[in-house]
Amino acid sequence: MSGGAAGAPKPLPSSGPKSLREMPHPLATSSSEEMGPALTPSPDLLLPRSIADKDLSLPNGTPVDTSSPASSSSLLNRLQLDDDLDVETRDLFVTVDDPKKHVCTMETYITYRVTTKTTRAEFDLPEYSVRRRYQDFDWLRNKLEESQPTHLIPPLPEKFVVKGVVDRFSEEFVETRRKALDKFLKRITDHPVLSFNEHFSIFLTAKDLNAYKKQGMALLSKMGESVKYVTGGYKLRSRPLEFAAIGDYLDTFSLKLGTIDRIAQRIIKEQLEYLVELREYGPVYSTWGGLEVELSEPLEGVSACIGNCCTALEELSEDMTEDFLPVLREYILYAESMKNVLKKRDQVQAEYEAKLEAVALKREDRPKVPTDVEKCQDRVECFNADLKADMERWQNNKRQDFRQLLMGMADKNIQYYEKCLTAWESIIPLLQDKPETK
Repeated sequence: MSGGAAGAPKPLPSSGPKSLREMPHPLATSSSEEMGPALTPSPDLLLPRSIADKDLSLPNGTPVDTSSPASSSSLLNRLQLDDDLDVETRDLFVTVDDPKKHVCTMETYITYRVTTKTTRAEFDLPEYSVRRRYQDFDWLRNKLEESQPTHLIPPLPEKFVVKGVVDRFSEEFVETRRKALDKFLKRITDHPVLSFNEHFSIFLTAKDLNAYKKQGMALLSKMGESVKYVTGGYKLRSRPLEFAAIGDYLDTFSLKLGTIDRIAQRIIKEQLEYLVELREYGPVYSTWGGLEVELSEPLEGVSACIGNCCTALEELSEDMTEDFLPVLREYILYAESMKNVLKKRDQVQAEYEAKLEAVALKREDRPKVPTDVEKCQDRVECFNADLKADMERWQNNKRQDFRQLLMGMADKNIQYYEKCLTAWESIIPLLQDKPETK
């Protein structure tokens, strides 16, 4: 494992020499003179409009026909082409599967199998398999935040659930969490810096993680300590324009996504209430058909039709709960993580400004800029470069994730209405072909 991972983090290879002003940003408006032409609206905010355009294309250039597809599943089939584009360039693969329940005297918990396959020279073996529980993932995330403070660390799913609302040992909840933990590790694996972190290597390979947990703060990096123990009392004058725009965007993004999350939960709740009514509604027609000999066949048909609609609605609600809501919550947490990195960047800049002022007051005695001031300036530049690169990576991931999410949601709704349409069309012949009684 690379020894540089625990030291001062280096700028990401993709950060490059360009400034953040050159990165298109969603909050900028084309009419803003102060922002300049570089801060133009991001494609993210144009996504709903682009979905309606006939010439919409996927990241790999595949055009998307927005007319109703011959097969509803064709929407997702096109999207899945993007998932394997960079498989050939990867040298580290991690999966989370096989959840198991452990019942002990003091507690009951779930562990997950973490399987790693790699060709990296830093690993002694090409394949590892270990079992980890949620608190182990939490340990990893905390260690990444400590040792790589300039980088955006992917969020974990919330640990706690509302008592009595969700059973955290239910099959559905465990599977939803497994998917989230798997995505968490894949985000780290795909990161050009975090994937080489020594704590990540320990997490993937160590049979007994408790020995490393006991080390506590011993492996905290110098950069992390510098950020954590910044001298207080100095207020940042102002964020640079590009970072102020990122902060405003994250506030707006969190607000909008939180609203969508709340409304989506209400919709699912209402769907489940409607489902309860439908399940009571259908059998009434079947009972009625037992009393009406001449109408028994069409009434039984209506009862079966409603039953099919119940099944379709149940599947739609499950898809929304298991696939749609978790992505919304992940990105709400992602935005909070990015805000935390911004705050750390502001702390380092505040420290740098405070030291510059102190040097200015003693300029006559010490005309040369002290080394610690130069080091602090380097940390600010490191933060700026890493944060910009991670923001760009996050935006790219967000575009792909939400494109797939919204296309998937459209696909599931198409399937739902197709099933309902088929069910209702099936009873029309029962009504039309019935000969009239003379």
